[in-house]
Amino acid sequence: MTLSLQLASRIQGFEPATCGPEALRAARIAITDTLAVTLLGASDAATRILSQTPGMADADGPCAVAGTPHRRSLLDAALLNGVASHAHDFDDFTQEFGGHPSVPVLPGLLALADSRKVSGLNLLHAFIVGVEAETRIALGVHFHHYEKGWHPTATLGVFGATAACAYLMRLDEKHTATALCIAASLASGIKANFGTMTKPLHVGHCARNGLFAAMLAEGGFSASLSAFEAPQGFLNVFNGPGRYDVERMLGNWFDPPLVLNPGISIKQFPCCGSTHPAIYVALDLLRDHPIVVGDISEIEIRTHPLRLPHTDNADPVNPLEAKFSIQYCVARTLVSGNVSLADFEDSRIRDPEVRRLMASTQVFPDAEFAGNKNRAFGASVAVTLNDGRRVEGRVAQRAGRGRDDPMSTDELKAKFDDCARGALSSARAAALWELLLRLESLADVRELTASLSSEAPRARAAGA
Repeated sequence: MTLSLQLASRIQGFEPATCGPEALRAARIAITDTLAVTLLGASDAATRILSQTPGMADADGPCAVAGTPHRRSLLDAALLNGVASHAHDFDDFTQEFGGHPSVPVLPGLLALADSRKVSGLNLLHAFIVGVEAETRIALGVHFHHYEKGWHPTATLGVFGATAACAYLMRLDEKHTATALCIAASLASGIKANFGTMTKPLHVGHCARNGLFAAMLAEGGFSASLSAFEAPQGFLNVFNGPGRYDVERMLGNWFDPPLVLNPGISIKQFPCCGSTHPAIYVALDLLRDHPIVVGDISEIEIRTHPLRLPHTDNADPVNPLEAKFSIQYCVARTLVSGNVSLADFEDSRIRDPEVRRLMASTQVFPDAEFAGNKNRAFGASVAVTLNDGRRVEGRVAQRAGRGRDDPMSTDELKAKFDDCARGALSSARAAALWELLLRLESLADVRELTASLSSEAPRARAAGA
């Protein structure tokens, strides 16, 4: 049996009855957070430019584009919502996936839900399947895949998007395998484009391509069912012979669901997750020591080598680059006592005091972390003061707010409101929040997608 068929049997073999309330709650939190950051990204320049590109601006369709009054085709809505979801790099992530698990999966599911009746419970189940599929494949190719320069959110997320859509569409195993193999030829995304608009474009395209692959397979489109393991297939081309482990991909699926254990990390800060451990240490230093920012003479940051190729940027020149500058994120934390959405505006990244601290910052790979891939989200920060005193702190592993350190409902609501503020009225945002709280009980997800629009949906002409 080909690998694609073995993956397909696991995707379509998911038993909703085995999925308890904790897994459903974890999925609902991830979906809620993803919709929040999608609303935030609806007005971002990347989303706006894409939406105004010829062929995108005037194509009406059945599917909501979050934070706008517009409706587009299934594929265009998945693309636009996918780009918006990742535009601010404020979406969730996991170490196991090596990227952002929710944003590849949800946009295609929302498009499907807008085109056919889907219950909230079915949406949650499909989401769980998508996260499981992309992460199981990731376990078999990491961390060589990541280190080689691929952007896993896109190159592996396309399989999560495909699996979720194929499950929701109730494709049989052969058609699901075909969809996965179509997706193998649509996988793309390189880390060289981090810190630019092209990074969220990766996500939009993988969300669109996963839905596209499932729709093509449903219609009878063909693909080689050995597209994963063939000599010139996905695994040997993207990773190389001997650089992947099929058995890890085929392990104990849904036992428990990966969306629950190890779970998904929700971002507390609107910047690259690789900077977060150092931000947490800087916050600990401010809490535990009487640091006066003007007295800081030097800063030393040490972290896992995996975190540095895309975050060691001592001179970010725009907000996107600042999100991928560990120097900026730590300096901003020490100056402001936090890192917020407002800290990634042009005027903030030119703050003279922040720039002074960045110029005094040295960044190094940490040898202890380097020897332990399970400590890929550890960091240490040392601050030297003008009088010679040195204060330092360290975290062994802190990737975000997840299973072991969850965000409270109030914290999640505060982030949701902050993200939705520019896209929806306060009344509309409140109504959307209430729908999300009872997502499991919704008979038709179109009740929710209608609330994503920035105004009431326009009436359609008779017969349309």
